[in-house]
Amino acid sequence: MMSFEHVRWPEIWEATKDTLYMMTASLIFTILFGLILGVILFLTSRRQLLQQPLVYGVLSVIVNILRSVPFVILMILIMPVTKFITGTTLGVEGSIPPLIVAATPFFARLVETSLREVDRGVIEAAQAMGASKWDIVRRVLLRESRPGLVAAITITAVTLVSYTAMSGVIGGGGLGDLALRYGYQRFQTDVMIVTVALLIVLVQLLQTIGDVLVRRFSRK
Repeated sequence: MMSFEHVRWPEIWEATKDTLYMMTASLIFTILFGLILGVILFLTSRRQLLQQPLVYGVLSVIVNILRSVPFVILMILIMPVTKFITGTTLGVEGSIPPLIVAATPFFARLVETSLREVDRGVIEAAQAMGASKWDIVRRVLLRESRPGLVAAITITAVTLVSYTAMSGVIGGGGLGDLALRYGYQRFQTDVMIVTVALLIVLVQLLQTIGDVLVRRFSRK
């Protein structure tokens, strides 16, 4: 039976807090930037309120490029930007900018998809009643797409958990860094098992909360 003799629980707790901090901070900025970008993508697409094929095409290409770059490579590519913003490329602070850059285009696409699921008849009815474009976005699109948006936030949060684990490759801190330094490099399997178990619990918790919120908004 495994004794977990190499597991230092205070260090595990600190790594867990670092992971939660990285995920929460990056998720907040991702929702902010991704929601704006997703709404712009939707509005400028074909047959929508602000149809602009050129704007949509340029933004779409940028989003696709960022989504195509593996997260580990992206972290390395934007190290100069990370250094400029945070003053470091290591630790928790050095991980947050690449997390935001990686997750924002991913979330923006999910937002665009959620907005496309809104019944076009509802939008046309709002236009017929003289609602402004901003009112349509705020009171129709975002309100009607709430279940999809909550599901998108949940998926993004889960994705960010995996990204925080990968940030350990460049000393990003958190459970991923702990698993790499002790579980992989020092062959301490017990540390690896504990960190993986905590990541699984975190993902399950996020998914459960997200599912509950989706059901609640779907009934409204």
